[in-house]
Amino acid sequence: MNKNRLETFSDGVLAIIITIMVLELHVPAEPTWRALLEELPTFLSYALSFVYVRIYWNNHHHLLHLAGQISGGVLWANLHLLFWLSLFPFTTRWMNTAGLAEVPVLVYGLNLLLAAMAFYVLKTTLIRRQGRHGALELALGRDWKGRASPLLYILGMGLSLVTPVVGLLVYSAVAAIWLIPDRRVERFVTHGMEQAPDPSAADPDGQARNS
Repeated sequence: MNKNRLETFSDGVLAIIITIMVLELHVPAEPTWRALLEELPTFLSYALSFVYVRIYWNNHHHLLHLAGQISGGVLWANLHLLFWLSLFPFTTRWMNTAGLAEVPVLVYGLNLLLAAMAFYVLKTTLIRRQGRHGALELALGRDWKGRASPLLYILGMGLSLVTPVVGLLVYSAVAAIWLIPDRRVERFVTHGMEQAPDPSAADPDGQARNS
């Protein structure tokens, strides 16, 4: 299957998610600095969610750039990821309207956790489709960010039950970690599939494993 339609559809969904979130930013009630500062928490939570959408868009682009053809399993895994990402406007808005209360901040972290798990499923499905020792598997390597992020989300969720602001700071720290570019992935994306060895070379039967 061709991956162009999948990428175009995903880009459209992510663009709509950002649009919905920005519509939650309200104009200050009065033309004063104080009124503007009152909207600062809402803006900061929007900025955090925007950064996360940007991170997922960037990494999603890398995955599809390095992947070969897609399968039905990849389509479902991609929709699974988009479902959890589409809830960002809802959980962000609830967190804002509740004034960073314990449960909304915890649910926001749960949303981040489930999105991370969905991205892992998509990544794993694409790697299995491409075969072992393909460009995607080599570019991601051990993927320590992907392994550490769910643990940090769980930590943030636990801390949010004690001090919601601290939990939110943990979520922000994870976003900051992902903002640091992965040079190995960038190198593979820049030079394309030519950097990866032929998967069939590592198969004793001389055939690539695409299942």
